[in-house]
Amino acid sequence: MSAILVSLPGNERLADALAAHMNAEIAHVVFHHFPDGETYVRYQSKMDNKTVWLICTLDRPDPKFVPLMIAAETAKDLNADRVGLIAPYLAYMRQDARFRPGEAVSSEYFARVLSCVVDALVTVDPHLHRRTSLNEIYRVPTSVVHAAPTVAAWIRREVSKPLLIGPDAESEQWVGEVARLAGAPHIVLKKIRHGDREVDVSVPEVERWSNHTPVLVDDIVSTAHTMIETVGHLLQAGMRAPICVAVHAIFADEAHSELKNAGASRVVSCNTIEHVSNALDISNALAEAALTLPWAGVRCCPRWEERKEGSS
Repeated sequence: MSAILVSLPGNERLADALAAHMNAEIAHVVFHHFPDGETYVRYQSKMDNKTVWLICTLDRPDPKFVPLMIAAETAKDLNADRVGLIAPYLAYMRQDARFRPGEAVSSEYFARVLSCVVDALVTVDPHLHRRTSLNEIYRVPTSVVHAAPTVAAWIRREVSKPLLIGPDAESEQWVGEVARLAGAPHIVLKKIRHGDREVDVSVPEVERWSNHTPVLVDDIVSTAHTMIETVGHLLQAGMRAPICVAVHAIFADEAHSELKNAGASRVVSCNTIEHVSNALDISNALAEAALTLPWAGVRCCPRWEERKEGSS
């Protein structure tokens, strides 16, 4: 069964890289917005009996979802055998509980809807805070690519005498794994809270690491407040200007420039979200995950088969 990739607008560069790794063709699809803002989609490539992979990272997801949904449903209606989604960044994972009365548990709702739109999902390091697996909320086969090996390989190649640093205790597991793969030491900053607004941060054994290059690693960088704060603490402690590494470079508003202005010597990220900081290519791992996804028996949502039978 041949595979074909459908690049949603803004994902063309990643789609090209994936096509090379997967030996797949890229579909010719026209996306257009009418004056009233509605989305128009037209396939110019045949979808009959093909495995279709939609390529669409889901940062700033709301305006992306309708084109994604229409592209998926159109492919099914044009007799695609099955339709999967490669979304390097997966949105709506943070709000996974009702913290205050009346709040939406949006991670569950989004998963429920997306599971009706696509037949499989491949993503990179989703924000699984209170969950152990995507399968708890997604009803389709999923595959999670871990960026730690890619990040570690880049650090080994690009950084002399690295010291990986986690900003708080919650980062211990993630930073520890990257450090293990990179063959580098790591530390976690210690925070002592004196009140609601007063927090002291200490760098353990700062003298021991004076000849090392600090490397801050985080999975999602949105406002960059945590990294900016950590850079300040490291410089105040007399350490070298750190390198900042992000898996998902959301960088809202002026966050990227603010992080550089705070004293980071370099800011790099994986190409899960297209950004000027992209220096770590995750496309090969994504392609492998898509090619090995265990969804051999999966076909397009039954409602389409039923609809076609009913119209014949």
